[in-house]
Amino acid sequence: MPAIRATTTTTAVRATRAALQQSSTTTTNSSTRQFTASARTSASHGPQYDPPTGWLFGVKPGEKYQKEGWETPFYYGFCGSLLLAGVAYGFKPDTSIQTWALEEARRRLEAEGILEDPQKK
Repeated sequence: MPAIRATTTTTAVRATRAALQQSSTTTTNSSTRQFTASARTSASHGPQYDPPTGWLFGVKPGEKYQKEGWETPFYYGFCGSLLLAGVAYGFKPDTSIQTWALEEARRRLEAEGILEDPQKK
């Protein structure tokens, strides 16, 4: 006996699915889909496949590659943002718990007089 008994709603759902599958297999009209009467159409504007030419990046030997309009701003923007991120990461404040605990312990030891203040020397 299964741990969970099938309720009447799940039994009804299974029976409905079985009936739908039988009715869809008996009508084999490939131009219509199950929930619509329209024919299946492609959403694109034509074939997108470019057949291979055999040339690296589509440039024949001896021809000079011509940059597209988006390439130069993309290179400057991408490299510039990487450089800016590296500089920002280098100047990022240290917010680790270990640094805070070391400073707090030093501050408490200086307040109790156990550790001398390094700025008084």
